[in-house]
Amino acid sequence: MTVRRPIRRRRRRSAKTFWLTTMMLPVTVWLLLIRYLPMFGISLSFLDYRLPTRKLPFPSNLFKSVWVGLKNFNFLFTSESVTMIRNTIGYNALWIVLGLLISVTFAIMMSELTKKFLAKTYQTMMFFPYFLSWVVVAYFLFAFLDPTNGMIARAQKAAGGDVIDWYNTPKYWPYILTLCSMWKNTGYSTVLYLSAITGIDRSQYEAAAVDGATKWQQMVHVTLPHLKPMIVILLIMNVGKIFNADFGLFWSVPMNSSPLYPVTQVVDTYVYRAYTSTGNVGMSTAAGFLQNLVGFICIMAANSIVRKLDADSSLF
Repeated sequence: MTVRRPIRRRRRRSAKTFWLTTMMLPVTVWLLLIRYLPMFGISLSFLDYRLPTRKLPFPSNLFKSVWVGLKNFNFLFTSESVTMIRNTIGYNALWIVLGLLISVTFAIMMSELTKKFLAKTYQTMMFFPYFLSWVVVAYFLFAFLDPTNGMIARAQKAAGGDVIDWYNTPKYWPYILTLCSMWKNTGYSTVLYLSAITGIDRSQYEAAAVDGATKWQQMVHVTLPHLKPMIVILLIMNVGKIFNADFGLFWSVPMNSSPLYPVTQVVDTYVYRAYTSTGNVGMSTAAGFLQNLVGFICIMAANSIVRKLDADSSLF
């Protein structure tokens, strides 16, 4: 009896482990098919890829494509690349800082609302733009900026002033794009920070109030220290996307106006225009591979810096 009991326990554990493992099977298959299998497409970055035909079906066309090394990466390092890289990194760096400041500020302000109806209303109003397509936002903005029938153009005509041709004047668009990005994405980050604030033990605020702390001191010494881990994690993740641009924002909102390219040309739009004009799959794959590689390096570098400053706030 003493020998059979351990055997039975082992069988029960192994059976339990088996069924728990089968529960993970759908997710594992999903990861393999959607995440890992497409990674073999990185090889297209180094090939003169030949599109499949009836005489040369897939994957025979892949094996018969010519190896060209780093040739597909050359188009990313031309005279135009300086502008697109500057715009991509510059906009992202600015929006990371602004998004952090605005989102944390709004989250703290909304956490101070005492009426639940107002709090839920403001959350919904701020979060709603996040679900809108950039195409919808583009035409909504066009209703204001159209130099012929736009609301701003009509107001300028009524006031006797000169009508600004917004879609041919680049100097205004860094501000317009920044405003659109903040308007659409701030609500999502605000809700994340607000959820972290609601998880803070209210007794800490009560103890701070008993000690004579003002609202500002409570925010500095109670709220912000609890938000620090989430702020750092989101900051690291955003730094990892600093070489990636929101294609819909830079393509749809400026209406693909060529005079605006000096301030709206980013890596994603440049690669798309290059692909539509040349049809070179290898070039577009090379651009995506380079973006992901730079993002990975940025995440590792940012995480290393955070780990040296505060190991508890790092990702790993």
